[in-house]
Amino acid sequence: MWNKAFEFIQSCLEAGSPYRGPILAAIAAVAVFAFYRTSKRLLIRYFRRRPAKAENLQNFLFVYRYVWMAVGAILVVASLSGSIAALGISAAFMGLVFGWSLQSPVTGIAAWLMIVIKRPFKIGDRVIIAGVTGDIIDINLTHIVLNQVGGTVAGEERSGRGVMIPNAILFQQVIYNYAFETKYLLDEVPVMISYESDVDEAEQICLRSAEAATAEAIAKTGQQPFARVELADSGVRIRLRYQILATERQMVSSEIVRLVIAGFNESDRVEFAYPHTEVLYRPKTDTPSISPKQPQTP
Repeated sequence: MWNKAFEFIQSCLEAGSPYRGPILAAIAAVAVFAFYRTSKRLLIRYFRRRPAKAENLQNFLFVYRYVWMAVGAILVVASLSGSIAALGISAAFMGLVFGWSLQSPVTGIAAWLMIVIKRPFKIGDRVIIAGVTGDIIDINLTHIVLNQVGGTVAGEERSGRGVMIPNAILFQQVIYNYAFETKYLLDEVPVMISYESDVDEAEQICLRSAEAATAEAIAKTGQQPFARVELADSGVRIRLRYQILATERQMVSSEIVRLVIAGFNESDRVEFAYPHTEVLYRPKTDTPSISPKQPQTP
């Protein structure tokens, strides 16, 4: 029975057969439907192991279904002509049309897939995308939503202003993630002291201030604050460096500055440096007079 069915289909696919077009259309429809069903099951199984929102997955599957419906309809119509060459040309033309007309939406969905699969960042991370700094509050099929950091104020405090960044531009932008490998990052507070100050005592005051303000981060990371010293025009610059959560940079640096000022005020051997001008008066010293050179006689 199967041999007869196969022979019948083979005879229908021969050139000049009136059933060639409908048979090709039926084969194309069955192939597209089978591929769609299989790929859909695999995608659902894969995404369930990933931290993707159910709403985004449903939206993706909705778009995925209608894309394959359009692909199937075009292939079926092209197959009715009965020409395999026409079927291939139609598929190529269809890909060209989709590529140009749906470039941004398709790129956006591809970027969303990249985020879900590669996970360069996740909700809650602080990032810089397209020059905008913010905390990610949502990742949907078309956009990334940020709670902007700065913008309305100086520094790195949340402004509460939402920024929607299209996923389609992610492939063309450099993305900075403050929490790519660890939640903690290296921050610093520069402190300027005068040349007359005791550098060692100033450094110890700075380190004690950083240790008091970042005790939790030290316990989590096991890394102590450290200092780097360099010469500057108006004094000695101490760069106080420490590990801290990206979302707490502004608060912790402010606390460290308060502690450093208090520590310097209690010390008699340390003072802050600032740009200023000093005028020094020195007494004029007597210099021997220089007599004019006499001409030599022969």
